Amino acid sequence: MTIGKHRLGAAGGKTLDVFNPATGEIIASVPRGGVEDVDKAVKAARAALNGEWSSMSPVDRQRVMLKIADLIEANGEELAQLETLNNGKSVMLSRLIEVGASADYMRYMAGWATKIEGSTIDISVSVPPGTKYNAYTRKEPVGVVGAITPWNFPLNMAVWKIAPALACGCTVVIKPAEETPLTTVRLVELCLEAGLPEGVVNVVTGTGEEAGAALTAHPDVDKLAFTGSTEVGKRIGIQAMRDMKRVTLELGGKAPMIMFDDMDLDQLGIAAGVGVFFNSGQTCCAGTRVYAQKGVYEKVCEIMAQVTQSLPIGSGLDPANQINPMVSAKHQAHVSACIAGGIAQGATPLLDTSPYAGAGYFVRPQIFTNVNRDMAIMQEEVFGPVFTITPFEDPEDAVRMANDTKYGLGASIWSTNINTVNRYVPRIKAGTVWVNTHNLPDQNMPFGGYKQSGIGREHGRSALDNYLETKSVCIALG
Repeated sequence: MTIGKHRLGAAGGKTLDVFNPATGEIIASVPRGGVEDVDKAVKAARAALNGEWSSMSPVDRQRVMLKIADLIEANGEELAQLETLNNGKSVMLSRLIEVGASADYMRYMAGWATKIEGSTIDISVSVPPGTKYNAYTRKEPVGVVGAITPWNFPLNMAVWKIAPALACGCTVVIKPAEETPLTTVRLVELCLEAGLPEGVVNVVTGTGEEAGAALTAHPDVDKLAFTGSTEVGKRIGIQAMRDMKRVTLELGGKAPMIMFDDMDLDQLGIAAGVGVFFNSGQTCCAGTRVYAQKGVYEKVCEIMAQVTQSLPIGSGLDPANQINPMVSAKHQAHVSACIAGGIAQGATPLLDTSPYAGAGYFVRPQIFTNVNRDMAIMQEEVFGPVFTITPFEDPEDAVRMANDTKYGLGASIWSTNINTVNRYVPRIKAGTVWVNTHNLPDQNMPFGGYKQSGIGREHGRSALDNYLETKSVCIALG
């Protein structure tokens, strides 16, 4: 762990094993931090907030952030290989997303550091009569941020939390997922190397039940930022409400892809490869519920099955492999159980149902037809290479089915008719609706969910509001 400027083991001396999902082998161990370690890290973050960091000018914060981005790129291949070894994903995705997009996002947020501003206000009150006032607002850092990140995009999600916090002048204690801590540990080392004052960013590794719970409940944490499951997010939200901590939650999803008769069928490869199987389906916006209008339904089933069967399965260290391992043995068992549950409930699998033979935490992709809304695979997040295809005739039925889950993170509409697109985009209850593409967030486009997919937005100007307090100032003029 890094607390202040020191690299430390856990106070209790415990460690956690870290695995390579492609082989199931232990590749490292990290400290299993707990209450005492979290307390040290929060105190370091508070001291930094009240010390050198608070007096640093916005342009100096920007310079340090730009240096961090440079170091992410300079150490890019190390970070990419480390991510793939630890997470299992394709090294191509590690290079493009974990490294490339993370460096870009750090630079994007660095630009905002010098552009945070309040506003002047004309006020109507006049007490006593004839008194004039000068009023304005100030934007101030919310304070110490407790950030808890998921295992599916470990480095990228860490930067999503750290970068806007730094731009706003906050300090951070980050707790990475216990399965995938290695690139976050390295990132915090690079932050210090870039000249970030000690204590501004600290990392405590450990389990959610121990380190995560301690960080969530710590009384000197001002704001919580969490990406992960809806179940855990609810517990964090309840704790935040008890303490009146500021909180943002980016949670689960069950994204629909609505395909109309007039869609371009040549785009079905993109729909499958990017919309469903991006990161082997381990994404919260994966388009796991396909609704195809009857005129194209048979073709959608045929082509998407062909595309899925053609995707090579294997280690992410070979970029040719497009279906990589699940992150852990536990998650492999979960996805396998979801497939078995779909079959048991009467859904029809289109592909081979035999388990993957060999080492590692692999799951064969699966497509289901003959599904209904009451099946678990239609309502619950699988988070793996599994999706369903359902026919519809009336677009109103497609909209109703698309909105018929507790989630609302992402969705997509596939049509060549601009009137169809404009008619139904406002009807979809999701934080992002893509058209003729899917699963493509951008650093300048607010990202977050409706319903039980979360609270707040990341990316763009909207992300800064999560890390700032607004102070009104009113001055009586003599």
